[in-house]
Parts: sequence; structure tokens; C-alpha cells
Amino acid sequence: MTGTALVTGGQQGIGFGVARALIAAGYKVALASRSALDKPVVKAALAELGPNAIYVQHDVSDIDHVPALLDQIEADLGPITALINNAGVGAPVRGDMLDLKPENWDFVQNINLRGPFFLAQEVARRMLKQPQETYRSITFVTSVSATMVSIERAEYCVSKAAAAMMAQLFAVRMAPHGIGVFELRPGIIATEMTAGVRDKYTDRIEGGLVPAARWGEPEDIGSVVVPLVQGQMHFATGAAIPVDGGLSISRL
Repeated sequence: MTGTALVTGGQQGIGFGVARALIAAGYKVALASRSALDKPVVKAALAELGPNAIYVQHDVSDIDHVPALLDQIEADLGPITALINNAGVGAPVRGDMLDLKPENWDFVQNINLRGPFFLAQEVARRMLKQPQETYRSITFVTSVSATMVSIERAEYCVSKAAAAMMAQLFAVRMAPHGIGVFELRPGIIATEMTAGVRDKYTDRIEGGLVPAARWGEPEDIGSVVVPLVQGQMHFATGAAIPVDGGLSISRL
């Protein structure tokens, strides 16, 4: 086996696209999300991924249980060599940012920022104990919203902008130890999170919003993750990679 990867939010959407790509590349994969093990989406994911995948129920915002999560994965699959910090939520209510409620702000920041930071922190500590010759990596899945403004979901944009800085911080801290840290910025991807705005964005994509003239798919993200975790881009640590079909390119 190539190594062991932990993919948060890996039971569906972008996370599942990443997990499928990693399994195909020979990795053992642990999926983690707050969904119960008996949920149909979890059962379907495990059935498709096969015997080299496991599932651990974990709410990323519950930072107190991070050590137990990692202990279980290490016991079942071995030390984690790749963390894909993917789990996230959108704005609970899209609307005027002047009406944004503090509880919605806190909900998004806890899942999109606080939880991923402390998960990456504990994974990084454990990676430092692994042999230097083993390539290790941490990948943060953020969004084009790290730099592109959507005033109807301010809390989401702020969380992704802060997550972009989080990736830079970890990249500088871990670089002397040969641990690569990367940030992926997906654009408009066809997932459960975007299902509610499918018609809106389809019209805009057809109108030229995305130069590639199509929705992104979870597999588009998975295909980028594999060379990152394999160490093929190790000297590019700290890179922020748009995976958006050209959406974030400034145009006249």
C-alpha cells in the first residue's frame, strides 16, 4: 500500500471523489464525517471503495475527540501519511450580510475553520514522529470564495479566506520536516451542497461564467489530490491551486 489517507467529509461530494481517486492510487483511506455509519450514503461509499476503506463517525467541530479519531485510524490502517481536510458547510441562510446572525457565523467557523485547524495540528504532531523518508502531506480544501466575494454568504467566504491563511501557516511550519501542505480552491462543483442552486448556476455557466463551460465534478478535485499526496509536487509546498475551470481568472 502507498500510505494511509484521512478524508474528512469523505462519504459524499468532493470528499468522496477524492477518496475514490486515492483508493485507485493504492492508498488505504479513512472517511470521517458526522453521519452515522448506518446512513445509506455511508454504506454506499464503503461498498464502492472496497476493503481498503474504513469509516469513523466524527464531527469535525468536536476537537476534543480528535485524538480518539486518529488513534482508531492508526489502529486499523496505520499512521496517517495524508490528511485531506475537506469537511465543510455552506451558509445556513443565504441573504443580506447585514442580517447575518451570530449563531450562523459561529456554526460555519467552527466547522470550516476551527475544527480543521485543530485536526491538522494533531495530525501534524503525529506526522513529525514518522520517518523522514515517508512522504507526508496535508491538503486543505477551501474554495474560490477565499478570494471571490459573495455578499449573500459572508460567513462562508470569511471562513475560506481564513482557511487559506491556515494552509500557508502549516506549510511554513512543516516545510523543514519534508511535509507538504497544499490548498485546493474548488469552483462550482456538482455536489449535495450546490444542489439547491443548480438551476441558477447552470444558467450562469451557460452564460460564460466558467471558461471551461461546465460544472466541476468531484473527480476533478480527486485527480489533483493524488499527485500532491504522492509527493510529486513536494517542492511546491504552500501552493494554492484553483480547481475551477478558470472561474477565478480575472477577465475584462
